Amino acid sequence: MEPVLFFKSLILGLAVAAPLGPIGALCINRTLERGYVAGIAGGFGTALADGVYAALAALGFATFSGILGEIDTPLRLVGGAFMVWLGLTSMTPTERTAAAAVSARDLLGITGATFLLTITNPMTILSFAAIFAGLGLASGTGAGGAALVVSGVFAGSMLWWCVLSGGVALARHRLPERFAGWVSRLSGAVLIAFGIWAIGSALV
Repeated sequence: MEPVLFFKSLILGLAVAAPLGPIGALCINRTLERGYVAGIAGGFGTALADGVYAALAALGFATFSGILGEIDTPLRLVGGAFMVWLGLTSMTPTERTAAAAVSARDLLGITGATFLLTITNPMTILSFAAIFAGLGLASGTGAGGAALVVSGVFAGSMLWWCVLSGGVALARHRLPERFAGWVSRLSGAVLIAFGIWAIGSALV
């Protein structure tokens, strides 16, 4: 039973992380600009946020849904504003930097940004709740089961970001210099569009 529960949670982590929305665009952008380590830092922040949602859900699906219902509008507003800000900053790409030159402070900043972006992203909230129920993880599993769910979700999410950042990093030096600039602008446009949608959906 325990391996099955962990495997289901691993699938959940992969399923939530894999769609290339604003967070994926941001991690690709950071990997192109600063290298593999920066991409992994972004993925780590996202995986931490996914783990937080998994922990809330493991406490009880009804409680999880109730919490989301209470904070949905503030999360949409904060997350939307943050996405617009990140999008505007991404529209001006920075020069490529060797991965070794990225400081610990930069990595912490990237991790914090993707954590906040993920934890306030309405699409992450909705998809997490839907897939969690679909995989049959909505019922109480006890403390041991809850730990397996959280670790499985974190591992699945982190696995995706390692694969994505690794693939982008391998292709990074084979791509023309202008490619990173276009990705930065596209990433910024995606973030701004999602941010405007999140703010609009909260206000309507």
